Formats: sequence, C-alpha cells, structure tokens
Amino acid sequence: MNRMFRKYHRQIAIALCIPLFLTVLTGMGYTIADEWFHQGELGEFLLRIHTFEILRLGKIYPILNGLGLLGLLITGISMTGLFRKRPEQNN
Repeated sequence: MNRMFRKYHRQIAIALCIPLFLTVLTGMGYTIADEWFHQGELGEFLLRIHTFEILRLGKIYPILNGLGLLGLLITGISMTGLFRKRPEQNN
C-alpha cells in the first residue's frame, strides 16, 4: 500500500510542479507589483496568469490546483505512518 501511495505521490508531484510553481510566483509577484510598487497594470497581468484567466481557465484552474494539492497531502500524510495501526504490546 505504501509503495502505491509513493507512486501516486510522485506522479501527482510531477504533474503539478509547473502549475504550482507558476501559482506561487505570480501570487508573490502580484503582491510585490501591486501592493509595494503600485504597478496596477502589471499586478492585473500577473493576476490573470495566477488564475489562468489568460487562457480562459479561470473557473477550473483553482479547482484543479486544489484537487492536486489534496492528492499530494493525502498521499504524503499516508506515507508518514501516522495512521497505521500499531501492534499491541503485551506487558
């Protein structure tokens, strides 16, 4: 079971690497451009990339990112062994 979760975790991580990296960079870039340097146009452009509205995927992209992150969390937590049954020790 653990091997299966590692396989899924690896596949999900590879598939989400670029979208999550893009989301993080544009989110930080938006804050820096808009809030710190008051560059509204650049901020709006970064926000359109951030939500993938630039490719008209603004309604589905956040859901796909969220589902991917949930998959990574579930497979990652399951690999930690936190929820495994421990053998009972007889004293």
